[in-house]
Amino acid sequence: MTFKDALRHQARSCTGLGSPFMGRLMTLFADRLRPETAIANRLFNWQGDLSPSGQSVPLRLAGALHATALQGGPLRDVYPPHTVSDDALWSAVKETLIRDEAQLDRWLDSPPQTNEVRRSAVLIAAGRWLADRYGLPLVLSELGASAGLNLFWDRYALDVGGQIFGDPVATVRLAPDWQGPTPATSQPQVADRRGIDLNPLDPNQPADALRLRAYLWPDQPERRALTDAAIALATPSVDRGDVASWLEQRLSQTRKGHVHLIYHTIAWQYFPQESQKRATRAIESAGQKATADEPLAWFGMESDGTPGSAGLTLRLWPGDLVFKMGRAGFHGQHVEWTPPD
Repeated sequence: MTFKDALRHQARSCTGLGSPFMGRLMTLFADRLRPETAIANRLFNWQGDLSPSGQSVPLRLAGALHATALQGGPLRDVYPPHTVSDDALWSAVKETLIRDEAQLDRWLDSPPQTNEVRRSAVLIAAGRWLADRYGLPLVLSELGASAGLNLFWDRYALDVGGQIFGDPVATVRLAPDWQGPTPATSQPQVADRRGIDLNPLDPNQPADALRLRAYLWPDQPERRALTDAAIALATPSVDRGDVASWLEQRLSQTRKGHVHLIYHTIAWQYFPQESQKRATRAIESAGQKATADEPLAWFGMESDGTPGSAGLTLRLWPGDLVFKMGRAGFHGQHVEWTPPD
């Protein structure tokens, strides 16, 4: 896939995810960008998988540009809520590619870190399902946790057709388009929570908070509001390091009387292949030692090649049971919940 192919693919995806501005911006890049600047040259010569299922290069670029707009750069007056012509938007983009070259170059080095709070809707449902099945408190281990906002899903409220699951006065309320049965009524109790990320973000630090907000699309203010509410609630609990090494150490600890829930949401694809293999071996090895009073659960919300949504999978030990739990929009905007009876 060429860079321009990746841009057009991303344009269709963004439009389908309810961001016409991002669809327009990505299309403008595909139509008008030429290798005339250092940043453009880097993008056209990028090696590897540029697509959303790989290195997500178009989203790296979009986040880098949005950061300059949030800081008051030339894009500030042409990004939403402003409405301008394609020519005016592109003129500001070209100016930014030159004016902020050093900052854009640094941002392109790292994959997106959206920390999309709406993905917690499926974590709430999965956590309640586990609480209902086992009746035990949970230990949470999130892989690719970014700022750790989705480590606090048990403090958020899920609205399913007017029925509230969680604290009815929670400051973070998620209301996806829900299909399927409602979540279990059991309220999970979380005894411990930690995450791991190669580049963890501290939402209380201005530079890290900027990064979190930059990957939220400019014409979707509701996502910004949810993120701001989650930042106000969260206390960072994310370690820096490789997921496999961290997970091997965390799984070595005894969790008697608890369900250890390992999970990741649109993160697995960004882990190096060797880390994926080591993490899988660590989980499966720990699963072989799981008991009825120390069960292990592995939940993933990850792209599986189906356009527009991610698959929800759950593996449980003892027994190595595998369940398809449904599907969800990549941003958690819709959920098709199909847990087993």
